[in-house]
Amino acid sequence: MIASSPVPSRETLFDEIKRYVRFNDEDAGRLASFRAHAEPHFPRIADEFYDRIREHEGAHEVFTGEEQVERLKRSLVRWMTRICTGPYDGAYFDETAKIGRIHVRVGLPQRYMFTAMTLIRLAFDEIAASALGEHTAPVRAAVGKVLDLELAIMLETYRDDFLARAQRAERLDREEVGRTLARTEHRYKSAVELARVLVVGLDARAVVRLWNREAERITGLGREDILGTPFVETLLPEELRADHGALVKEIAAGRRAGAELLESSLRTRAGKIRDVRWQLAYAPSAADDEVVLFAIGQDTTDENALAARVRQSEKLAAVGTLAAGLAHEIRNPLNGAQLHVTFLERGLARAGMKDPDTVEAIRVVRDEIRRLSGLVSEFLDFARPSPLHVKPTSVLALCERTARVALSSEGAGATAEVRVDLPSADIVLDLDPARIEQVLLNLLRNALEAVGPAGGGTVTLRARRQPRHAVLEVEDDGPGVASPEAPIFDPFFSTKPDGTGLGLAIAHRIVTDHEGTIEFQSRPGKTLFRVTLPIRLSG
Repeated sequence: MIASSPVPSRETLFDEIKRYVRFNDEDAGRLASFRAHAEPHFPRIADEFYDRIREHEGAHEVFTGEEQVERLKRSLVRWMTRICTGPYDGAYFDETAKIGRIHVRVGLPQRYMFTAMTLIRLAFDEIAASALGEHTAPVRAAVGKVLDLELAIMLETYRDDFLARAQRAERLDREEVGRTLARTEHRYKSAVELARVLVVGLDARAVVRLWNREAERITGLGREDILGTPFVETLLPEELRADHGALVKEIAAGRRAGAELLESSLRTRAGKIRDVRWQLAYAPSAADDEVVLFAIGQDTTDENALAARVRQSEKLAAVGTLAAGLAHEIRNPLNGAQLHVTFLERGLARAGMKDPDTVEAIRVVRDEIRRLSGLVSEFLDFARPSPLHVKPTSVLALCERTARVALSSEGAGATAEVRVDLPSADIVLDLDPARIEQVLLNLLRNALEAVGPAGGGTVTLRARRQPRHAVLEVEDDGPGVASPEAPIFDPFFSTKPDGTGLGLAIAHRIVTDHEGTIEFQSRPGKTLFRVTLPIRLSG
């Protein structure tokens, strides 16, 4: 049994920690003086800090999106300012403890806190050495002490969380704990822990009573987080609760016999949505009076995404074959027509005919033939793409060059602002730079055309590193796509009156040839295209 000991007040606990690390008023003064040297570097340190985190899957999993990362960067800048200015009192303790409790809530492993403090410590040491020269040592010591204070307070929150969990477990009736352990031993004899499927056991009220290792891996939720919580409200996305949730509750209550196959989704700890194919089986047992419904789930997210890509590729291949045949049939007559227009122009010139209407009519015919010839060339590019010429390529340089080309092309961007948002460290990928530049240029031009009619707007080209992928995004604040479900990557589908409908189809094929994905989200005021490309990890 865990004995409860008197809990010291926050002031007492904070004073004890400060005495232990020997943090005093002189250290506080040194930090305040150091702030003037360090503060201009805080945004850079925040950028580098989160770029480093993106390289680690365990830490990266707690992110829900780019907007959250930007908020966290601003919070980190405020935190660095606070540790340099204090005051180091009870309110300071409370603020640091609050940060620690957030780390506990999102499931951030403790090891990343130690790593984070080391990164900040090294950055501050470098600034001190550069700015203070031979007077560096006292400031470095003060920095070390205040970071030790931060780490000690945050670790207290992990300790408090552990004690709370332990005390909650001890409050369970001992006899009930014994029965639970006996039931658990019986369940795990079926090796549910080794199965590569989600195994979830629900009671008659659809409350989770069994949660295997694969379910923990897929959702990021441990047993201590999920056992005793309602399955529907905790795991199903809100839009599925009325339909799929009602089915689960009916089966758990015994009002629906037999097994049911359910194609559904679940929400992970990080707020992401995964597709799951559930086999729901009502199986009450005299040996286990608690679990009455077993939900056996297969994560089909990657399978569904692959199937969608295969269907799109097959559609593109079929349309491409048709386009190639038509293009060849059209090109020869066009070349003949262009030649005869040239003969006609020369004949009229020799005859001295300068009738304005006739000259204008010939010009229109010539321009239309050229336009059709260009369209035929685009058809052939789509139908018979050439092999990729892959080489190590700087993503940052590629993005900067593409943005310059987009801005300089035929008045594009005259009324729109184009922003390039790149990480502090370069990303080098094995890709065909000309092809990926073609994709980004197409997305940028579409975005500029979308914001142009409104008399301005903002287009953002963004690059980000993830543990195993690089993500390139083009975002605009235009009116959005009329229907977010529109098949915009299908060939010949276009939302523009004079569009060919091949630009995004070609972009889709190029990205797919790179073993990547391209997707989009759209609503009024924000349209986002996201290209995800794999990073080839050595070793």
